[in-house]
Amino acid sequence: MSDTQPASSNSKLFFLLATALGVVLSTGLYYIGAPSGSAVSTTNDLAKAQRLQKVGSVHLKLEQKDRPLSNGEGVYKAQCAACHATGVSGAPVFGDAAAWGPRLGQGFEALVQSALKGKGAMSPQGGGQFSDLEIARGVAYMANAAGGKFQEPEAPAAAEGN
Repeated sequence: MSDTQPASSNSKLFFLLATALGVVLSTGLYYIGAPSGSAVSTTNDLAKAQRLQKVGSVHLKLEQKDRPLSNGEGVYKAQCAACHATGVSGAPVFGDAAAWGPRLGQGFEALVQSALKGKGAMSPQGGGQFSDLEIARGVAYMANAAGGKFQEPEAPAAAEGN
């Protein structure tokens, strides 16, 4: 009987040591960092990303008061043709009356606002290289090529005394 006692106490000791080691390793992985892809790692990564997320942004735009305003064709060639010449990402192709027809029905102001604020895959055009007036001229140029009858916007009269 005395021979079975030490084996039983050895297995109890082994069980206690294995349990303690498991607790220590689990705690270490939790606090030090779990392998990527695990639930703890994903939670920690999410918490870190939320703490570091961007709060806002600042856009600086250089006013170019001395340069002449571009006409609609110039704006189209410089800014719009990259997508509207071929129909990239669903952009209505320049001169395609069928594609532009429903858009023309929305009116000129709606088209200009879509261009300035962005729509679908098109990013906002306002605040870039061209002024809002020049973007409106580009919109008029493209819409008129597809059958629209919009006037190209004119520059406001310069204030006297400046």
